[in-house]
Amino acid sequence: MAERMDVAIIGSGPAGISAAITATARGLSLKLYGNMAVSEKLSKAHQINNYPGFYGKSGAEIADAFSDHLNAMGIARDEAKIGGIYSMGDYFSIAVGSDVAEATAVILATGVNFGRPIPGENDLLGRGVSYCATCDGMLYRGKKAAVLAYDQGEEKEADFLASIGVEVDYIPMYKGTPDLANGDAMNVIEGAAPKSIEGDGKVEKLILGGANGEAERELSEDAVFILRSSIAPDKIIDGLELDGNHVKVDRKMATNIPGFFAAGDITGTPYQYVKAAGEGNVAAISAASYVAAIKKK
Repeated sequence: MAERMDVAIIGSGPAGISAAITATARGLSLKLYGNMAVSEKLSKAHQINNYPGFYGKSGAEIADAFSDHLNAMGIARDEAKIGGIYSMGDYFSIAVGSDVAEATAVILATGVNFGRPIPGENDLLGRGVSYCATCDGMLYRGKKAAVLAYDQGEEKEADFLASIGVEVDYIPMYKGTPDLANGDAMNVIEGAAPKSIEGDGKVEKLILGGANGEAERELSEDAVFILRSSIAPDKIIDGLELDGNHVKVDRKMATNIPGFFAAGDITGTPYQYVKAAGEGNVAAISAASYVAAIKKK
């Protein structure tokens, strides 16, 4: 049985970092799941002038300051991919790579998913469509799978699939030359865009179109791994109430699922770092109260 933590924080942008700092100060046991590089969106910002104490600083400078704060408090980041979260009543079961973690409360701070679903993605989710190679890769050992990678950091997921005997069609959706440890064992397809995922009850093929209007290309596949930087919130946990594309929360950052909180861009506009950090703080305070109430039962 997995050791149960007090709170799992998903996302290492300003909201997730703020939540982790506050939760640690409150004495909660926690894991912060996210990239070691903090937030790519933050790191690339030219200049930020509305964050108190950081006037005229670049996003990279603020990201470094965030990392220093985490390190000073002994808060580590876990880069494992989250495949899904499941409400079990008084706790949550979390698919973390090929492992399972347990938490009494969860704070979702993954930012906004701006990508539109690929035709067929929603219909075949869980039937060949997956968002986590390390979670589901073993199901396709000895089979064929396409990897749609929207960020260069996802290359390790494709490398993992190739290392366990999956025949990989690797389709980079980012600029730059792929740097794959197992690239020789993969079919790398550059300059292509997904048109649809098709199959009768399960994934059978991926239709690609050229980025410059070339003719469609059909790939026979047993699975399609869609590796975006963030997963749509209603795909990561069942029953989560949304407000448009955002997670619906109250002033305590609580969602409709007891013990499940959300903070940052994922809760709606304005998409500002100072707002995200404030919401992360509130979410952690609310999570601490929830955990205390559960432990008192």
